[in-house]
Amino acid sequence: MKRISSILLGAVLLAACGSPTPAALPGTPDMTNQTTMNEQSTTTPSTSTTTPPTAPSAPTQPPTALPIDASAPEVRLVRADLPRSAPPALTATEVAALVEGLNTFAVDLYQATSADSEQNLIYSPASIAQAFSMVYAGARGETAAQMTEALRFLPQEDQHTAFNALAQHLDSLDATNTSAAEEGDRFQLRSANAVWGQQGVPFQEDYLTLLAQQYGSGLRVADFAQQSDAVRDEINAWVAEQTADRIAELLPAGMLSANTRMVLVNAIYFNAAWLFPFEESATQDGPFTLLDGSTASTALMNSSSIQAPYAAGAGYQALQLPYAGRTVDMLLLLPDEGNFSAFAEGLSASGLAAIREELAQYDITLTMPRFDVKTPLKLKEVLSAMGMPLPFDAGADFNGMVENGGLFIGEAVHQGTITVDEQGTEAAAATGIAMEDSAFERAEMTVDRPFIFAIIERETGAILFMGHVLNPAQ
Repeated sequence: MKRISSILLGAVLLAACGSPTPAALPGTPDMTNQTTMNEQSTTTPSTSTTTPPTAPSAPTQPPTALPIDASAPEVRLVRADLPRSAPPALTATEVAALVEGLNTFAVDLYQATSADSEQNLIYSPASIAQAFSMVYAGARGETAAQMTEALRFLPQEDQHTAFNALAQHLDSLDATNTSAAEEGDRFQLRSANAVWGQQGVPFQEDYLTLLAQQYGSGLRVADFAQQSDAVRDEINAWVAEQTADRIAELLPAGMLSANTRMVLVNAIYFNAAWLFPFEESATQDGPFTLLDGSTASTALMNSSSIQAPYAAGAGYQALQLPYAGRTVDMLLLLPDEGNFSAFAEGLSASGLAAIREELAQYDITLTMPRFDVKTPLKLKEVLSAMGMPLPFDAGADFNGMVENGGLFIGEAVHQGTITVDEQGTEAAAATGIAMEDSAFERAEMTVDRPFIFAIIERETGAILFMGHVLNPAQ
């Protein structure tokens, strides 16, 4: 069976100037010959009752390590010997503040990446923010201040526990989405973090503790100085495993060098069926009007059996399509013909929230294209332009990672892919049929011109993925 799936990856590379094989500083841990417990990803939230730290400078206990196994692979796993903290009982205000910042960053990044683009676009603000949040934990001074402003982060004492809670909530949807399971539909939403560090670099103990407790992330010892190609293969293999081989090469050849000191990676994987699937037999080729007024022939899906929140505003239509399980939705924003550029340029996080508040339940007759989009993004230039050039400069302050600093972000890359088609499972189709009988008003929406989409978690309102389709035939 076909599925609607979306796979998003982000990677951040930290490069330090100096000797390719630095010696450990006195009084700090040398990670060259350490290994420890199995890596824990965010797909299986811990039930530990360990109290999470309130700030990165205040770990509950120092990390420990076990002796190295002579049979271990060249790239070995190091981490604080601590379980991931159970998500804290955050207040609604704290969660709202975190999500407000995430969604504002999502739209800020959309504006920065789409302004002069004539290509389809897909990215995950949640993936990018989580990868950079791990970096932010080690930032100090003006470096941290610029990251806070550009990425819309909370203060250090709140950011990491809040992100831990949000990430574990999102991952828990796999286990708690019983309605999708009972209907026989597949619903997957999971994320994982991993970090590779240069052997011999004296990483701060409290930083390793925070990575373990708040991000479930191991630190793998690697020799970038002598084996950068082998380490790149290791990282790409990890990425491929997390994405079911959909993304085989996140890091291209030549991206790592003897100056690389650390690579931080987040992967988010989403795969779910529509709550109201389209009948494949109803799909027909039809015209899709491009930005320049010309048309491209593309496969257009059709359904008159959808019940979903809809609104028609000044210059646009909006529709929130539910996935099986009713915990995640795709928001479609369809500007009036000839109005796409003005609508996109004027889009804001608050405006997006206002549109969602206007939605009301309708019976929908919907026409929309299949689409398959893949977007690689180089984030260094765009994030520098958004107000955080210092983290990418040799003068950056990441003393929270390594004593006496010397680290800066050498490169940051992100890759997203999304596939949307007609079919879910037979059980999902049965659910749609069961809900056909309705007294709701009927609305019609024909998505035959450029549109914006966002995949949003329903309870928190967090934007997980965002992008636009200018030409589904690309």
